[in-house]
Amino acid sequence: MTLPSRARIVIIGGGVVGTSVAYHLTKAGERDVVLLEQGELSSGTTWHAAGLVGQLRATQAGTTLVQYSASLYEQLEDEVGLSSGFKRCGGVTVARTEDRMEQLRRTVATAAAYDLECELLTPEQAGERYPLLETGDLLGGIWLPGDGTANPTDLTQALARGARQRGATIVEHVRVTEVLTDGGAVTGVHTDQGDIEADIVVNCAGQWAHQLAAQIGVTVPLHSAEHFYVVTDQIEGVRPDLPILRDPDGYTYFKEEVGGLVVGGFEPEAKPWVAPDQIPYPFEFQLLDEDWDHFQVLMDSALERIPALHDAGIRKFYNGPESFTPDNQFILGEAPSVRGFFVGAGFNSVGIASAGGAGRALAEWVLEGQPTVDLLAVDIRRFAPFQNDKAYLRARVTEVLGLHYAVPWPNREYDTARPLRTSPVYERLAAANAGFGSKMGWERANYFAPPAVHPAIQYAWGKQNWLPWSAAEQVACREAVAIFDQSSFSKYVVHGADAEAALQWICSNDVAVAPGQTVYTALLNERGGYESDLTVTRVFDDEYFLVASSATTERDQDWLRRNIPAGLDAQVQDVTDRLAVFGLMGPQSRELLSRLTDADVSEDGFPFGASREIDLAGFTVRATRITYVGELGWELYVRTHDALEVYDAIQAAGDDLGLVDAGYYAIESMRLEKGYRAFGRELTPEVDPVEAGLSFTCKLGTDIDFLGRAAVEKAKAVGPSRRLVSFALEDPEVMVWGGELLVRDGVPAGQATSGAWGATLGTGVGLAWVHAADGATADAAYVRAGDYELDVGGRRIPVAVSLRPLFDPAGERIKAP
Repeated sequence: MTLPSRARIVIIGGGVVGTSVAYHLTKAGERDVVLLEQGELSSGTTWHAAGLVGQLRATQAGTTLVQYSASLYEQLEDEVGLSSGFKRCGGVTVARTEDRMEQLRRTVATAAAYDLECELLTPEQAGERYPLLETGDLLGGIWLPGDGTANPTDLTQALARGARQRGATIVEHVRVTEVLTDGGAVTGVHTDQGDIEADIVVNCAGQWAHQLAAQIGVTVPLHSAEHFYVVTDQIEGVRPDLPILRDPDGYTYFKEEVGGLVVGGFEPEAKPWVAPDQIPYPFEFQLLDEDWDHFQVLMDSALERIPALHDAGIRKFYNGPESFTPDNQFILGEAPSVRGFFVGAGFNSVGIASAGGAGRALAEWVLEGQPTVDLLAVDIRRFAPFQNDKAYLRARVTEVLGLHYAVPWPNREYDTARPLRTSPVYERLAAANAGFGSKMGWERANYFAPPAVHPAIQYAWGKQNWLPWSAAEQVACREAVAIFDQSSFSKYVVHGADAEAALQWICSNDVAVAPGQTVYTALLNERGGYESDLTVTRVFDDEYFLVASSATTERDQDWLRRNIPAGLDAQVQDVTDRLAVFGLMGPQSRELLSRLTDADVSEDGFPFGASREIDLAGFTVRATRITYVGELGWELYVRTHDALEVYDAIQAAGDDLGLVDAGYYAIESMRLEKGYRAFGRELTPEVDPVEAGLSFTCKLGTDIDFLGRAAVEKAKAVGPSRRLVSFALEDPEVMVWGGELLVRDGVPAGQATSGAWGATLGTGVGLAWVHAADGATADAAYVRAGDYELDVGGRRIPVAVSLRPLFDPAGERIKAP
């Protein structure tokens, strides 16, 4: 076939994801689509995928995505005349340990929150569902009847046929060697058979996606690992409708295959393959060498779980490379640095289950110019350039593969490829016995252990070892003063003659304030959903200083730049690495600050929301009167090279005031006692300020238009169908993490978004959604009329809910004289 010289959209890669994108683009009416595959369709990673299609994910958004995949695969044959090989056989997951059983009980509750059928099983019931199962050492299991399997190659061909039937051109044996760009936007692709001009290029090149993107300066951090499974000869008792079996405590999964079993898994320590820039070509329908020694841990476990395997022959050993990302989530979306360059790659061994939903989501993003659903967990903009480092990726891939079947502790931290980014006072915090977590590569103190006590987390579903230490930090902050190293905050400067006009359009709140004032605001999309929340400080008439979450550095900058109206003079600059941040919080913070500066820090001289440069211990710092813990306090922005001396000066001045170092776990507990929302948990692209209880952050009382205003006004007029509420557990011995099912009058009504143990209130606290039933409005009367419980690992714990903060609802402590 002769290559076209031009196409509106070129897709690179003919695996299951690339063909899904082509299918959905054409289904939406786009005809000018060309898909290029360097080998044959499905010949990369897709062909040797196991083909499991699970229905439940950790989030509602992820669950909705894979549910769509299954429904698509089920009806694809009727539509295109080619079977995907999909069958709903159900899935059994079993538990060997109490920790795993606790996870499964939580899974059942999560399924109820998502209206997904899921049943808790005894060991005997699990054996009835899967007769080959050894149950003697099991504690129980769950049954997910919606789970299924698909044939990866058949599925890819069916999606490709659907795309062709609606006008797409699919060309095999054409290798894309370069993405062409000009002026920060794609212009086409260079292939081994000529160039194609294009407005949009979609990189679904699998293991090759990293290197193709790196050539044009785009970060696609993935690294291949060797992934193993075997296919057995036929086994008596294995029937076509046998469910998927998952034994995560034994690292293994099983599925029926022509009367035998596919036996695979996710070993605790993976075996990395070659670096992403060393992937060979050609590499079609190829496997790597057998490695029975590495597979042994999986095989030994499989023999324990399915005794019939002792007498089964092995038909084929599969060792196929699959690409994994640093956080075990796939990568989707438009690159922030190159317009028109989209990516769908790094599927972490769940490509078959995800391809249908991911392909639709990416196609919609291409056509609409922005995501149409919540894709925060998989958004390409969650990564920064430093995460493309090959050594970092190789170290991390050894860990992330095994996490597929590790117990998913709610506060699990990665162990590998750390430390990566550190604040100027990192060594001081380490010397103070900090227990560090990691966010966007930053090492951040989560808590501080007592002297001579190892600060590592001892994971558990209940209260963990660090809780008393964090509680003491909370008490010190409420009663005296604490210092938090928050240097990982994302920080930007927006400047230019039209900076105010640009931000007035992008920000929901009114930022036309005098220099030296700070405003809390949302960045909303056209649907009124949250794209970020941050503080905006006016520094000069033509300059603003913005502070946001550590995790959103790349995403925020991209959103700001994309939405500055054409023709306005406004630029965005990242200054994250230039400034350290110390949060000085607590009733003694004013006294401590006054010992280090001659500036007037009284209530009248430095009111809440004020921000100014002051001399502090001989250094110029920006002090902003604000809080995320509900106490009198300041955030101090210090030049990085001055930070160590400023920190030491604060420590010396606060010694007799009860000053303590405090970490992010204390912040989490205290912000939840105050009902403060967090982006990515309470605030997402599918949440609007009305239902979040934050409509006061929108300048609806003015005639100033802003992005998302019409949607917010509509939401306010209609009334919310759900409301975000604060809750406190009546049993102080129970630990809450977020994700638990909220029950209203005995009926599932929502889900906790965040949870922690609040030392001030002496119990578990958090935020949760209450969904109104039967089309009712979730107004204050509706919320107050119900009786509420939280399902915590299968136990129903009574909770008190409130639309106001649980602690200091009037905010008196924040503005204390």
